[in-house]
Amino acid sequence: MLAVEVQYAVEGASLPSPAQLGDWAQAAWRDDSRNAEVVIRVAGEAESRRLNHEFRGRDSATNVLSFPYDPLPEIDLDHVGDLVICAAVVEREAVEQGKPPLAHWAHMVVHGVLHLQGFDHASDRQAEEMESLETKILDRLGYPPPYAVDRGP
Repeated sequence: MLAVEVQYAVEGASLPSPAQLGDWAQAAWRDDSRNAEVVIRVAGEAESRRLNHEFRGRDSATNVLSFPYDPLPEIDLDHVGDLVICAAVVEREAVEQGKPPLAHWAHMVVHGVLHLQGFDHASDRQAEEMESLETKILDRLGYPPPYAVDRGP
């Protein structure tokens, strides 16, 4: 079971609901053998840019940042990590890529939750595996393939 805490640092009528964000995260969660918790923070561009610069050395806002949490062995916590999703970037990308906004939001949540579970796209093989899994998950959720127009977040 995956518990999802949602934080909104921005407001907007077009933002997905906590229930939608939770459903998308749950759909991407692969380990049903234990309880887990994820925090999804919907942020503005300034926060996203600051975090992207601090943790990735990139001076721009980005669509989704994932922060896996790896506690010391003697600490028993269900928390697996945090996602920070920049609302303005996701909305802008959806328009630029000709995607329904909710489909792109769902993709960013799925993509981020997979990162929290150790999936990556640093190599071509890893990218193919992760993109295939994202496409399957999003298809089950009723959304079109995320890489039909553009190859990645």
